[in-house]
Amino acid sequence: MSAHQGGAVWIASLVRRWPDLVDELSPAGCGQLRERRGGGPVGGTTAPVRLYVSDAVRDITDGVVELEEAVRERLGLRPVAPAPVPVRLRRIAGLLDRIAADPLLAPHVEDETRRMAARCARALGDPEQLVRLPGRCPACDCVSLRALPERAEIRCVNPACRRVLEAEQP
Repeated sequence: MSAHQGGAVWIASLVRRWPDLVDELSPAGCGQLRERRGGGPVGGTTAPVRLYVSDAVRDITDGVVELEEAVRERLGLRPVAPAPVPVRLRRIAGLLDRIAADPLLAPHVEDETRRMAARCARALGDPEQLVRLPGRCPACDCVSLRALPERAEIRCVNPACRRVLEAEQP
């Protein structure tokens, strides 16, 4: 996967999942009345704020702001007005062709957007997806190779082997 394609995939994932993450941050009202000991209703309560979601929102927001600033600076572009996370991600996506031409910036953008997309998915409770690969493990000869895209890793899932394979360099 080229850096342009990889960055685009992770940016699209973040844009799509960001509203879900922000919704998870807001505690929902219980909607039911409890009864107080001895009679009489007690007002509805709200769920506690989940700090891991709050931390993920802050981390991703800070990461997107810093990434956009770094991209614009590296490409020699003037700073732009502050904007919500999805707008900033779309602005970065609009620069992916120029980013791909920079051998230092392209992998950085892909790594950072992958990291933030994985953080968002974890906060939403999504397990990392395993992708089955054709072929056999070179160590144990089993058809048990799987890719973990969020980690950019290929490993054998045979319990007796568990070998992590080196990523192929283009």
